[in-house]
Amino acid sequence: MKLKTARVTNPQGLHARSAATIVKLATLFQSSIELKNGAKVANAKNIMALLLLEASEGKLLTVCTNGVDETQALAEMIGLIEDNFGETSAPSP
Repeated sequence: MKLKTARVTNPQGLHARSAATIVKLATLFQSSIELKNGAKVANAKNIMALLLLEASEGKLLTVCTNGVDETQALAEMIGLIEDNFGETSAPSP
């Protein structure tokens, strides 16, 4: 099992579009991938569970991976979070 933490920098936090991006990435891996926000834990392959994390801007998300490709899964998931969920700029509210 591998663990690493990253801060949510997206002004909108973890929202529907970013959750969908996480699911899309997570499904590329055989390993199990969980995201944790405090005591809340979500399977990264489940969009509803991710939305229930309520990870707003500034929150720390811990990524836990376990399986045959856990190292690559962890690196790519942390990279996605640190890269503002792949969004170049947040849309206006």
